[in-house]
Amino acid sequence: MTYASERETTRGNLLIDSPELYEARFPDHQRLAGRWAEDVLRRYGAGPRVLDIGCGTGRDAAYLHGAGRTVAGSDLSTAMLEYARAHHPGPEYRHADLRGFDLGTFDAVVCLDSALLYCHTDDELDGFLGSCRAGLAPGGLLVAEMRNGAFFLGRTELLDAPTVNTFSHHGTCYRSTTTLYLDRAAQLLRRTRVWTADDGSPPVEQRSAWRLLFPQELRHRLTAHGFTVLGLYDRPGPRTEPPWREGDDAATTVDADRLHLVARLTR
Repeated sequence: MTYASERETTRGNLLIDSPELYEARFPDHQRLAGRWAEDVLRRYGAGPRVLDIGCGTGRDAAYLHGAGRTVAGSDLSTAMLEYARAHHPGPEYRHADLRGFDLGTFDAVVCLDSALLYCHTDDELDGFLGSCRAGLAPGGLLVAEMRNGAFFLGRTELLDAPTVNTFSHHGTCYRSTTTLYLDRAAQLLRRTRVWTADDGSPPVEQRSAWRLLFPQELRHRLTAHGFTVLGLYDRPGPRTEPPWREGDDAATTVDADRLHLVARLTR
């Protein structure tokens, strides 16, 4: 699940341009994110038509399709969509920008892995929520999973030092060095990531950013667009520690790094 923002400033985006590497770097063999989304949809009685917006490589859209739903997956990255059609068939994959889209009528919109946070401005966020409102059937659900802006109030552990990760794929070792910093004026969490590989290729630097949304702010905007928030909590989810498991109940807190949203269109 990734969303390639045309507003990112990059000198190449290794994982988005090479979806096979994305799945190698972020494996999800148990389809945890898709299972979590399906569990939420089932619990809240969502109908069968689902849009996975920012679907990335298509793993979660394909899981929802396999669960018996009629699924459309959309992304801004052509490379991701081509990979999804070839490796995770079943859903209908379509090119779209989550900041403004018209893809038909659905019973639920699913937006995972912080894709919603590529809406960097209030107008872009309104564009996303307005598109969801227009594309959802009455009583339809919006399910989202993202970083939690409230986590960064007074906390610096993710900002104090670069994070280094390595993984191997087809005999090549890849190394990423990621630095996060706060742009408080723009309310963005900015990221610089430098990739190196032991195959002699030059380093690749990419820069991106996520909007830092706070729980009360998100509730307000959802209400303004006709949604009723049914659930807004920090854990458990597909990227929490410990991760979500079938049967887990949602917490009542909104303090940790991840934020999970369930909202129903009521007007």
